[in-house]
Amino acid sequence: MATDGMKDFMGKQRLLVIAPHADDETTGAGGLIWRVKQAGGKAFVMVVSVGNLDHYDERNEQVPGSVRGKELADAMEVLGVDDFEILYEDEELHLRLDSIPRRDLINKFEREGKLATDRTKPTMIVLPAPSFNQDHEAVFKAGITACRPHLATMKSFQNCVLVADAPQLAWSTSVFKPNLYVDISGEGLEKKLEAFACHKSQMRPEPHQGGIGAVEMLAKSRGREISVEAAEAFEGFRFVI
Repeated sequence: MATDGMKDFMGKQRLLVIAPHADDETTGAGGLIWRVKQAGGKAFVMVVSVGNLDHYDERNEQVPGSVRGKELADAMEVLGVDDFEILYEDEELHLRLDSIPRRDLINKFEREGKLATDRTKPTMIVLPAPSFNQDHEAVFKAGITACRPHLATMKSFQNCVLVADAPQLAWSTSVFKPNLYVDISGEGLEKKLEAFACHKSQMRPEPHQGGIGAVEMLAKSRGREISVEAAEAFEGFRFVI
């Protein structure tokens, strides 16, 4: 259960979640988004790329980008975000974010995006974890550069820079070291799962790591690490109070 002091802290945040693709925002930080909004803070989601997707399974099903965009909109409504955007809907770039010059991605995050840090001025930002997924890796590297320390009078400065939990995508040589947990017990977990369920085209059959059961299992596992029903875990790269 959140204390009044923690609720006050959450209520003062301007959260920006930068997600490589639609559904990454919910699996990584859906509970945090909900907690910030419940406390009265602001929450924004920047999805880098949405496009047609050929699933790597026996169905050989192509999911149109328009479907994924609608699913994202539905998930954002569940979580109650203040705004969201998709940076790239170009089929030539979808799943090829590593082909975009890093400087161009940084500019999108800092200046050019509708929800760029220059405009939303987030106090808290969530990035994807370093990963063997090339798109996640590209977004992490550009995002961490966009968060480089700077005079707050000259450039948006994020007091809290977090990396989201994503064990299914982790480098085999990297170690995720959670040092910040968000209690999402009760309604928080319910909303996270409800938002994830909006991404119908992305859900895989159980016991696939992309199934809704895996999302719930991870939340409950992280919760046990801090003796609560459910939690989201993050690795803090910077935390200034």
